[in-house]
Amino acid sequence: MALEGRTAMVTGAAQGIGRSISEILLKNGAKVALLDVAEATGTTLKKSLDGQYGPERTLFIPCDVQSQQQFKAALQKAVETFGHVDIFCNNAGIANENDWEKAVSVNLMGVVRGSYLALEHMNKLSGGQGGVIINIASLAGLGPFPGAPVYTATKHGVVGFTRSMAATSKMSGYGVRFNMICPTFVQTDIINSLTCPAALGQFAHLADPTRKLMEQHGVLDVSRVSEGFLQLLLDETKDGEALVVVSKGSQYYTFPSL
Repeated sequence: MALEGRTAMVTGAAQGIGRSISEILLKNGAKVALLDVAEATGTTLKKSLDGQYGPERTLFIPCDVQSQQQFKAALQKAVETFGHVDIFCNNAGIANENDWEKAVSVNLMGVVRGSYLALEHMNKLSGGQGGVIINIASLAGLGPFPGAPVYTATKHGVVGFTRSMAATSKMSGYGVRFNMICPTFVQTDIINSLTCPAALGQFAHLADPTRKLMEQHGVLDVSRVSEGFLQLLLDETKDGEALVVVSKGSQYYTFPSL
């Protein structure tokens, strides 16, 4: 998929992985709708990107992925502004074992909600042009992560949902590819939450072991994730794939056959 003239939407786009993904999309010729609950940060980013790429290449829309109404309105605004959406990235996420219901709402329900809304627009069976949906999962979506069982569960859910939607889209003829990225620890606000007693709640005693895990596995720069995102996006043979990104490099995960 060549990105010149394509339009993308990225949730949690104001900072961290979402910002890096938005920037790599812009560098490669796409237009980007930036969605985030952090309105001040998003507005500042929009101004910065305007200076680099021109105001017509980006659109910032305040949006809480927990809200069906806000999410639907954001997609509609993006379509009205850019004409279509070809690429959708569900990136917004939090780590909070203390407020675990919100973690499920943002990390898993937000991904389902965003994917379904994007599919309504992209689905070739309903007049769409097809496209690609890439969900940001985690290495915690492929194995247990002590101290963050709910975060782990949500990311396992993202992996299972993405794989299932890839198969569903292929069998139904939707014309939409679904892929996911599973990075190890990344230098974002989430890794601070994973060692914060208030966010760990009843698992606060595991903050130090988590720090040791970070030292063992290393902490990635966000650019490593956005580079993986671009790889998944451009390779049209990839569908239902999980790209694992760790300090030593990246590789596609081989799921056990059933």
